[in-house]
Amino acid sequence: MDMSDALTQTKPHVVTRPQIRRPRRWNVILIDDDDHTYEYVIRMMIELFGLDIPAAFRVAQEVDQSGRAICLTTHREHAELKVEQIWGFGPDEIIAGCKGPMTAILEPADDGDDDE
Repeated sequence: MDMSDALTQTKPHVVTRPQIRRPRRWNVILIDDDDHTYEYVIRMMIELFGLDIPAAFRVAQEVDQSGRAICLTTHREHAELKVEQIWGFGPDEIIAGCKGPMTAILEPADDGDDDE
């Protein structure tokens, strides 16, 4: 037996990483109505989203002027939780006729990737 026959040739092993796709991001959208005050929106943004007063005021102003405002952009499960928290925030105690919380919806953010 020839020595060259006994040697095993090895080929380099190439490890490829799977391409990781970022999950789609979702916007939590607050919808304007006439049943909630700036104070209510500011308090909700501070308590639920951890915003400081100037940032919370900007959300209140945006929802008032545009009819809607993005409160947060995040992955779907977190966005769904935040919408549920808005729905559970209750009525505005400053307005006597206020019957319940503000409306919030989810919309896909425009960043390309999908998870659903």
